[in-house]
Amino acid sequence: MNKHYPLFYIAISFLLGALSVLSFAPFNYHFISLLSLSGLFYIWHRLSNARQGFLSGLFFGLGLFGFGISWIYISLNTYGGMPSWLSCLSTFLFCLFCAFFTGLIGWFSLHKKSSFFLIPFIWTFFEWIKGWVFTGFPWLTMGYSQVPSSPLVGFLPIIGIYGLTLILTSLALILSLVLLNKGKRSKLLRISLVAAVLVSGQLLKKIEWTEPTGKPIFISLVQGNIAQDIKWQKETVTQTLQTYQKLIQKTKGQIILLPETALPLLAEYIPETFKKSVLLHASKVQGYVLIGAIERQDAKYFNVVLNLDGNSSQVYRKFHLVPFGEFIPLKFIFQYIYTYYLNMPMNDLSRGSNRQEPMAIENQKIAFNICYEDVFGEEIIQALPSATILANVSNDAWYGRSIAAYQHLQFSQARAIETGRMVIRATNTGATAIIDEHGIVKEILPVFTEGILEGDVQGFKNTTPYVFFGNWPVITLCFIALLGWIMRHSKLLWILKKK
Repeated sequence: MNKHYPLFYIAISFLLGALSVLSFAPFNYHFISLLSLSGLFYIWHRLSNARQGFLSGLFFGLGLFGFGISWIYISLNTYGGMPSWLSCLSTFLFCLFCAFFTGLIGWFSLHKKSSFFLIPFIWTFFEWIKGWVFTGFPWLTMGYSQVPSSPLVGFLPIIGIYGLTLILTSLALILSLVLLNKGKRSKLLRISLVAAVLVSGQLLKKIEWTEPTGKPIFISLVQGNIAQDIKWQKETVTQTLQTYQKLIQKTKGQIILLPETALPLLAEYIPETFKKSVLLHASKVQGYVLIGAIERQDAKYFNVVLNLDGNSSQVYRKFHLVPFGEFIPLKFIFQYIYTYYLNMPMNDLSRGSNRQEPMAIENQKIAFNICYEDVFGEEIIQALPSATILANVSNDAWYGRSIAAYQHLQFSQARAIETGRMVIRATNTGATAIIDEHGIVKEILPVFTEGILEGDVQGFKNTTPYVFFGNWPVITLCFIALLGWIMRHSKLLWILKKK
């Protein structure tokens, strides 16, 4: 092989990774990820050793994450107050960390010739690891690139987002073999197999895994559009309260839902005048006011959604906290940076229970999650099948006018499809939306606008296969495949055979 070829292939890998971002929200060209992955796997077959495979995978990941999550810089610099140079470095290092996983996939794929056919299992397994190590960051997991309209989402209620990754990477591997094989018959067979899987997924989309229960609830989702750079300033608290009070007075919903930490003060300090005014309106429309706030219990602080009428049973406390945003991991290392380079309010919160009962409101049971908790499908299903509606409250103002809010919306769409439940989202600056049980956005407010989104939301009962089994069937399958490969190539097995 020409010595310049590896450098050329590594550069192409970077471009393919960057191109893959177009498969995710807000672009949603879901076929691009299939083509870009096929190109990457073709490159891996052309490379000659595991080191080259690692570099190719690493640069694919740098292209994917460098363009796909560059909005992290905005949260660190614009709203976190971190100097530009340190924000750039921190964002790059985080992208490098995420890209390291695709680099490992490339290394394993070229370590032995026989491992090339294990790429889908290796890819899926490492995406799953990235989804929980250091509390997890499943952003840009390849399965999401197919949400909500690809034929492959028909498999989502059965095998979840990692199962979707397994199918997508398997199809990409088959297409890469089409490029490598010169035989017309084998090409036709492989293309037919890809087509059969796509048709099967489209047919599966017609299955209704869940069914309506109870009467629809008319809801009001309030988007305050409070700028992040003034949100936690003491001088603007009164202005924020007035904004939400004004908006709530215009609502008609049985459920009036405000965003994550909508009121930038402890729940115990919410003014009585605000409570009386809002609850009086709620009484007139026969509704419930649910707000995001910070709750204090003894010396602990929680990010919560609570019923403003003081019903102690109707409180959800966030369980999956954002590292560096809501708690400081490895304080002995990072405390200095927080003290001198960052301005992150409420960065030392406590976790709520990992199992909390849905809130019973009217004739429905609503399971809440806060901020990026809805990225973790295996945690969302803990509230099912009891919950009939899923609700997310978020504040993506941290990421400015970037694609982050739309990517976050895509996660909620995936959770709707996986669970067969409608999802409602109340956010500070967007994307505030009502999503049906098929993952389709029924109504949405424009981002960075002040407003109210209202509509009927139907509860659903029964379970999808994914709710029942979770990620374990797919992850177990990947683990068995990898374990079999390791045992086959281990020196210990070779020694035993010799004996």
